[in-house]
Amino acid sequence: MTGGVDKPIQPIPDAAQAGPMGKRRWAIAEGFIPPGSTGEGPEFESHETVCILNANDAPAAVRITLFFEDRDPVGPYGVEVPARRTVHVRFNSFENPEIPKGLGFASIIESDVPIVCQHTRLDSRQAELALLSTVAFSEG
Repeated sequence: MTGGVDKPIQPIPDAAQAGPMGKRRWAIAEGFIPPGSTGEGPEFESHETVCILNANDAPAAVRITLFFEDRDPVGPYGVEVPARRTVHVRFNSFENPEIPKGLGFASIIESDVPIVCQHTRLDSRQAELALLSTVAFSEG
């Protein structure tokens, strides 16, 4: 193996996958799209994201259902994650209906193959940006 402080890390030839990684059902109990942004462009717009890793050899058909305090659930919204890829899904991009900014919500993420989900929020309502990130909850 290579690596260390001053040495580059190189891939190991013919590295084998240990098999499917992840779970088929995930939950993010805390969701909130901040209602304002001070940053310019989509990179610095306040947003809520689910990062999905599909380490399998088959694509993942993912369904996301949203839950609210004061209204019925919406969705599921469909997302395809290609085999051995990752997709970052901004909740700001959901349409029909659009997710209201400044309103708390939660989400259930379901997949036909095991996946790994991470929750990230960028809050740029102030010039000093705030970033939150955590692994979502998985069943089993």
